[in-house]
Amino acid sequence: ANVARMLLKQHCDVEVLMTQNATQFINPITFESLTGHKCLVDTFDRNFQYSVEHVALAKRADVVLVAPASANVIGKIANGIADDMLTTTIMACKCKKIVAPAMNTNMFENPIVQDNLKVLEHYNYEVISPAVGYLACGDTGAGKMPEPELLLEYILREIAREKDMKGLHVLVTAGPTQESVDPVRYITNHSTGKMGYAIAKVCMQRGADVTLVTGPTSIEKPHFVNVVPITTAREMFEEVTGRAEEQDIIIKAAAVADYRPRYVSDEKVKKKDDDLALEMERTDDILAYLGAHKTKDQFLCGFSMETENMLENSRKKLKKKNLDMIIANSLKMEGAGFGGNTNVVTVITEDFEKELGKLTKEETADRILDQILAQRDKKMILAIDIGNTNIVLGCIDGDKTLFVERLSTVRTKTELEYAIDIKNVLDIYHIHRDEIEGGIISSVVPQITTIVKLAVEKILKKNVLVVGAGIKTGLNIRIDN
Repeated sequence: ANVARMLLKQHCDVEVLMTQNATQFINPITFESLTGHKCLVDTFDRNFQYSVEHVALAKRADVVLVAPASANVIGKIANGIADDMLTTTIMACKCKKIVAPAMNTNMFENPIVQDNLKVLEHYNYEVISPAVGYLACGDTGAGKMPEPELLLEYILREIAREKDMKGLHVLVTAGPTQESVDPVRYITNHSTGKMGYAIAKVCMQRGADVTLVTGPTSIEKPHFVNVVPITTAREMFEEVTGRAEEQDIIIKAAAVADYRPRYVSDEKVKKKDDDLALEMERTDDILAYLGAHKTKDQFLCGFSMETENMLENSRKKLKKKNLDMIIANSLKMEGAGFGGNTNVVTVITEDFEKELGKLTKEETADRILDQILAQRDKKMILAIDIGNTNIVLGCIDGDKTLFVERLSTVRTKTELEYAIDIKNVLDIYHIHRDEIEGGIISSVVPQITTIVKLAVEKILKKNVLVVGAGIKTGLNIRIDN
């Protein structure tokens, strides 16, 4: 019931199926009240609107969770037995199926049950390992149903976001580092790791294979992510650089110490009447190293926390460290900074700058990743055919035409007027100039060709190629003037 309630809070449409035995533990009315749907038990319920309801449900489902999954249900599914609404529906489902075994420890460890679970895994069912603890029967061991929060995470991994990062290897850094002064004291900063953890979680939910290198934090580690804990800046340098070559995307969100004590005392430094001076030395510059050793097609994104001249300082860092993107934010801006659940960032590349506004950190992570993917996949070409009466404006992505629009050919229009017209068309289709790789123009009207070319270059901030009259720009539709 708790899982159903949590899914409803995520705006999911939840359908509950129960075995007859399950109704002895919880009344179906509980689920009906929660979900607003009839709780189905009987495959041949003639009082319901669907004549073959198990097939209808199977077609609608995006994911199936069987929890708790008894030895009986596991055995039925593994051996293709469909004799009630639950097992019949599962057999008809083509979506992701997740099974959470829960039973007495001896039953769970029984070789027959273990073999059945292996059969399910062979058929691409995901089996969640049961928790270890005190069981209803009085025994202690494996067999306890996992907490509802973990079950929810398994479901959200499958359905929360489109898998547009599937196949990508992503490394994220997060949190602070700690640099020892003596066995008791250390130097650190206010980073909580929340932003980096949100990025790692969203990358995982979008299908990426994620490694999170994290300094000491007090927040829960994201599930389904390879978490590598570190303490010092040197440890982070070694863990990140040792994994960097195999990554498609590296996002450095950690707040790494710039300096550390040159000497670390073996004993606690005693308080004295005099002032204490610590001699400090530079730590390894991880981002600079990554920028200098960036592999072909690898995307490198850094973070810049500033208290003054945020954009200017961030752009310097972008260039100096050979980054593809930098995420700038100011400690002084309301809604940004350490510890909170929101952030206000500006995404900066060599030719692009966009403030995202105040968002939750997960929303911020999503928007950052959208921009990273747009940068990695920049293939769009803006193609223009200038004729005597019409200008055909289109956007091409590989062999796909995203749109084709017509503008009137007006010889008296200025460069600025054409720029406004073309920008308005791009805005209609929600295409930003940074998503477009370049432009190409074919024209039979020489007197306005240069004006349109300059207008497009003003919008794209890129050079535009003029190929002359009679040469197709790649548009699927041409107007014969």
